[in-house]
Amino acid sequence: MKKIAVLSGKGGAGKTFVTVNLAAASPKAVYVDCDVEEPNGHLFLKPQITKQEAVYTALPHFDKEKCIGCRKCADFCRFHALAFLRGKPLLFPEICHACGGCELLCPAQAIDEEKREIGVLKEGESGSVSVVSGEMHLGESSGTKIIQKAVAVGLQKAEEQDALLCIDCPPGSACTVMESIANADYCILVAEPTAFGFHNFKMVHELTKVLKKPCGVVINKAEEPYLPLEDYCKTENTPILLSIPYRMEIAKLCAAGQVAALENEEAKRLFTALLKTIDEVTA
Repeated sequence: MKKIAVLSGKGGAGKTFVTVNLAAASPKAVYVDCDVEEPNGHLFLKPQITKQEAVYTALPHFDKEKCIGCRKCADFCRFHALAFLRGKPLLFPEICHACGGCELLCPAQAIDEEKREIGVLKEGESGSVSVVSGEMHLGESSGTKIIQKAVAVGLQKAEEQDALLCIDCPPGSACTVMESIANADYCILVAEPTAFGFHNFKMVHELTKVLKKPCGVVINKAEEPYLPLEDYCKTENTPILLSIPYRMEIAKLCAAGQVAALENEEAKRLFTALLKTIDEVTA
């Protein structure tokens, strides 16, 4: 079982396009959508939903009768989710990271935990692809808990089915991305061959270096060689796994919510070749 995470430095580079088509081109795959703020893999795979469950986070709950006003909880919270008003604790739930440290530190045992729903997790099937999709509720500040749950479910499914695990990460290089790639064996970095795309690509490449994750590059929408990106990859000894040419036919399929690797022969060849290359570099 291989665990592949697909990243991009910016939205619109083609990360979901690559992940969905990679999963569809595989004989058996589990697709996990970790872009929980704006999941859209389901628009292409159109899975038949078989299970849906709420995802919760734990929030501190204060017994104000027991609280002695020592402020140890507020002083501990590095995210400033706790304050004191007239000697009593005040919680800002939107920025609480549910670490549980305040409960552990409270000398008066005035803090316990309560659950709050922050999103949903959906599971379904689309042909040979099992789909796991996390979705964060509007107004929430962090989808890390949803991503943890989605990846855990995806890992279990992939292990049970001996399938390729394809993780569609959020764009960028924030904490949610680090959580998404934590269990990955290999990272595919999808790069847009433009100055802006190259700038953001370098940041996400730096993240894989910091986390010591082996990686390769897929250049999407390539109309001609983009030498700054190619020279950078040579200097960093990062292989270019595939260069996907811009094709109007493929763009139309994407705009219509179709999986190109299932509808277009060139796309099928490209992603079959990518699967073979991944097997070679991860052997």
